[in-house]
Amino acid sequence: MSFQPSISLGSGYKSILDSLTTAVLVLGNDLTIRYLNPAAESLFETSMTRSQGLPLKDVLLDSADALKTLYAAAGNGQSYTRREAEFALLSGSRLTVDYSVTPISLEPMELLIEIQPRDRLMRISREEDIISQQETTRILVRGMAHEIKNPLGGIRGAAQLLDRELNDEDQREYTRVIIDEADRLRSLVDRMLGPNKALKIAPTNIHEVLERVRTLVEAESKGRVRLKRDYDPSIPEFPGDKEQLIQAFLNIARNAMEAAFENEGATPSDVPPTITFRTRALRQFTIGHRRHRLVCRADIIDNGPGIPADLLQNIFYPMISGRASGTGLGLSITQSIIGQHRGLVECESEPGRTDFIIFLPLEDNQ
Repeated sequence: MSFQPSISLGSGYKSILDSLTTAVLVLGNDLTIRYLNPAAESLFETSMTRSQGLPLKDVLLDSADALKTLYAAAGNGQSYTRREAEFALLSGSRLTVDYSVTPISLEPMELLIEIQPRDRLMRISREEDIISQQETTRILVRGMAHEIKNPLGGIRGAAQLLDRELNDEDQREYTRVIIDEADRLRSLVDRMLGPNKALKIAPTNIHEVLERVRTLVEAESKGRVRLKRDYDPSIPEFPGDKEQLIQAFLNIARNAMEAAFENEGATPSDVPPTITFRTRALRQFTIGHRRHRLVCRADIIDNGPGIPADLLQNIFYPMISGRASGTGLGLSITQSIIGQHRGLVECESEPGRTDFIIFLPLEDNQ
């Protein structure tokens, strides 16, 4: 069935709406879909042919309160706007949007809805915060490393000189403790600074990296963790340092393994500790301020207890750990390595599902 112009929406206006990048849809007074412009088709992952005449709730799952408000708008002819509303699509995707509802005819009443997606703007803002956090962390750690390593060198040197002067083996044991502890602290500071070697750039296959990580986790877990793969085989090779990327992904996977162990026994017996490795190719994707033609998205997902909300925003800072036995350096090192590859690491977590998302540009941008 082709679109039939309403009283207030003639064919000339339809052609204008078709050319807009803003998503626009028109509903009848019974909230059935009369019209979707191409931007709305893309946003809702459907087509005009498939959705025309369907109730809105068959295409877009929104709250019952929102549907009541739409019915009220159709009944009384009042316009209104909602900010940062969340829509759920039938595909399972979720959208955060701003939208405005405007009555466009008197008899029968129709509603014109203009929708502005917020996810992209919110994601760019979140990425800018993460990149700023990375830079702040690097400056903080560099400053702290300078303040720690200088006196440590003096302490170690003095302990070595004292060790040569002592004849009593029992007393020399104390100087060796000082030397060993100074070396340990220096090593800790070096680890906080992350890899200090230049990247060895070569053509890299993301699935070779993930398969190495999967093999290591499988060996370390001794079969206690179920490892799932969901790969996009179309992802091409990209310029990267394979060994450092393995270390970056392994840090996340080990955390996922330990989190999955924590939830062992807390989930039904038919849901074992599970880690999923997933890859997807994203086109025309922005990381920070730079738009990339093709980006690899890699997810490492576990079904552990999740990361507490008060810890989630700080997990990439050095020395921040959710476990008593953790050093709090693994994720900081991962973020540094991915940052050197012009990529980004994000984390989404809720009880029963934690997803570390790694974005890596697939073009040469070093």
